[in-house]
Amino acid sequence: MEVYDDIPKDLLEHVEDVILDRRDDATERLLDFAETVKGSKVEKGVDLSWRENPVQERITHALVKGIDAFIIEDVEIARQEAAKPIEVIEGHLMIGMNVVGDLFGAGKMFLPQVVKSARVMKKAVGYLNPFIEAEKGGDKQEPVGKILMATVKGDVHDIGKNIVSVVLACNNYEIVDLGVMVPPEKIIEMAISERVDAIGLSGLITPSLDEMVYLAKEMQLQNFEVPLLIGGATTSKAHTAVKIDTQYKNAVVHVNDASRAVTVVGDLLNKKTNNAYVAKLKADYDDFRNKFLKRGKEKSYISIEEARKRKYKIDWETSNISKPRELGVQILKQLSLKELEPFIDWSPFFRSWDLHGKFPDILTDEVVGEQATIMYAEAQEMIKEIIAKQLLKPKAVFGLFEANTINDDDISVQKNGKEIAIFRTLRQQLKKREGIPNHALSDFIAPKDSGRTDYMGGILCCYFWRSRISR
Repeated sequence: MEVYDDIPKDLLEHVEDVILDRRDDATERLLDFAETVKGSKVEKGVDLSWRENPVQERITHALVKGIDAFIIEDVEIARQEAAKPIEVIEGHLMIGMNVVGDLFGAGKMFLPQVVKSARVMKKAVGYLNPFIEAEKGGDKQEPVGKILMATVKGDVHDIGKNIVSVVLACNNYEIVDLGVMVPPEKIIEMAISERVDAIGLSGLITPSLDEMVYLAKEMQLQNFEVPLLIGGATTSKAHTAVKIDTQYKNAVVHVNDASRAVTVVGDLLNKKTNNAYVAKLKADYDDFRNKFLKRGKEKSYISIEEARKRKYKIDWETSNISKPRELGVQILKQLSLKELEPFIDWSPFFRSWDLHGKFPDILTDEVVGEQATIMYAEAQEMIKEIIAKQLLKPKAVFGLFEANTINDDDISVQKNGKEIAIFRTLRQQLKKREGIPNHALSDFIAPKDSGRTDYMGGILCCYFWRSRISR
């Protein structure tokens, strides 16, 4: 897939006319245009004119386009011109990845393309690593610090983490690399057992941000005192300051590129100056956070007592209550994947790849529509294979129970008239216009003093994957 800005203007115009329905004859015009470019794909595939550019431009082009065919050749040329192998990573490769980052940030590259760029980068770094290690020779200097690096749970992208690890290792830091998809309890366990001096977290997709917040909370609960470094394409100073820094009393710092990692870690671990550095960092994040939060509309809240007075009211004397055919816990062991397929909610799938929009409208979105369509088609093929080979075996566990509301916001769950659990619900406390209720789930279950039996349901959601399928 082309970077958006690199799509030929005439082709872009014809395609956008169809997608955006800008002309009545858009389809006919696109078909006519397609006739004029038939056979050009093969010719375009062998266009190597970019190979005549200087080595930096070639490396940048390869990273942006996700082309790995010549990266070793170009990196070797850059290595011979550099004083040290690490300079190729800190210079040529980081320059190229910064372009990728800028395009991604501007919405002109999408996550699947960035993943391809990362693969090229990984290949280049892998080639340079032996030269970097050889340059160290027999030098057995005492490490200046031990850094734990991990890509957080739910994220399989590791190129950013790997680059930072290489750069830090070349500056005499010992690296404890936990890899990808690392759960928070594992990070905490290893940080304690390895007695690390700092923890670096990486994430490329949006769900990674929540994992970082959760880990910061856990570190605070366990009285950690080591600095926490945050990095990755989806991270930002704003999220770090507003969401993560507030959860951890010690140093939290957003590192926006690998070239800054050595300086930041050095400042954090310098025993003479680190207190002043951390104090300045905290003050900066406090100021940034306050300014950021003031941009948003200030919300007003009411007391819980007032919110309960404004609850959603149902006339339980006349309201019809349907009784389930069967009560209790029920297990469905035989489910058809083909019958379940139409119920897939595709919007979260696209969000996990940072393609934002509601399905199916996202497929015709002006910005992400083309990439979303490609991803959707690939997912459909994968689903066909899963169904054909029965790679997944869906089961369902749910329960239907007698229930009544008690104590305003609580739901008493019953079996044969006896209480077996209390489900405590939250009530909205946002100040709303007159006549707009402040809901709680308990509002929709008949109160016990109504004398009527109501019902509520619950489901159990979990998944277990086979490592063979996930690979």
